[in-house]
Amino acid sequence: MRILRHLLVLLMHLVLGSGAQRFSNGYYYQDIINGNGNDNGEIYFQKIRLHVESPETLVSAVQGSNVTLPCHYRYEPVLSEPRRTRVKWFWQPVSDEGRERDVMVAIGTRHRSYGDFKGRVRLRRSAPGDASLFINPLQSDDTGRYRCEIIDGLEDESVTVHLKFRGVVFPYHSPRGRYLMNFHEAKEACEKQDAHLATFEQLYAAWEEGLDWCNAGWLMDGTAQYPVVVPREACGGTDLAPGVRSYGVRDKSLDRFDAFCFTSSIRGEVYFLQHPIKLNFTEAAEVCQNEGGRIAKVGQLYAAWRFVGLDQCDAGWLADGSVRYPIIQPRMNCGTSEPGVRSFGFPPKHLKHGVYCYKVHW
Repeated sequence: MRILRHLLVLLMHLVLGSGAQRFSNGYYYQDIINGNGNDNGEIYFQKIRLHVESPETLVSAVQGSNVTLPCHYRYEPVLSEPRRTRVKWFWQPVSDEGRERDVMVAIGTRHRSYGDFKGRVRLRRSAPGDASLFINPLQSDDTGRYRCEIIDGLEDESVTVHLKFRGVVFPYHSPRGRYLMNFHEAKEACEKQDAHLATFEQLYAAWEEGLDWCNAGWLMDGTAQYPVVVPREACGGTDLAPGVRSYGVRDKSLDRFDAFCFTSSIRGEVYFLQHPIKLNFTEAAEVCQNEGGRIAKVGQLYAAWRFVGLDQCDAGWLADGSVRYPIIQPRMNCGTSEPGVRSFGFPPKHLKHGVYCYKVHW
């Protein structure tokens, strides 16, 4: 039996090598020969486990700002010397379920970023084991599922972090009237207003915050829906409970609705231009340009109202030809009793109003 045990030890040395590491069942095993002098040939296994964790698996941010997606790794038991690990970040956009795209890879101080993330991402590395991803600036389509993968030899572990934008959903219809846009036109209309089509999750969150709107609008998933806080006959009847009503998936080319847009951008300043006289639309656009900016878009006005607290009881032109004004503190002669962005629709462009301008601060 003693001879058989010695032969087994010798065989393992030949296969693994003295002090060699191997991988099995999610662990690294460090083979250690007992050196207590009793020559019993026993082998002890020291398990070294790689853990990858994130204290936040859902991170909210604002478009145009920056964000850090947390990812940390550690070994159990704690190692006396650092190991050479590879860090990889992947991204799965909201609109592309099932397909991951490379964001960046890093080994030591060397790193490489890919695609639209080039020049915008880096690892934070604020402490040993910190592989958090820093993104600056955030672009409109950066939301989705991010996966942090740590690779050490044959072992790899990963953790997922979801990024969403804090923002505001607003209903939008064509200047020509209601229910005139197919899906593609609605998507383009939102983008022209510094926004994009809202997701169902974003519309649902807006409904929870009190958005009540009786006109159906396109969402990013190709459905047409609308949020109702106070049930009424014109909005599906009084027998239905409050909620987000749905027309289901519609034909993106043939069916026509309004749009629900989502904006999360605070990259510039929106302000009401104090001008001695009222202006028509053409004059309004010109004075904003003379100010070193441009006439504000609808999404920019909503973002300023939501994130900066813009409160102005003065109607002003916007870039799409609409006239609106933002109210934080409802008061006499400033519309309804609820906060919001008031709209006068799309009046003839020769009429005189104020104007909201927009400037980017670099």
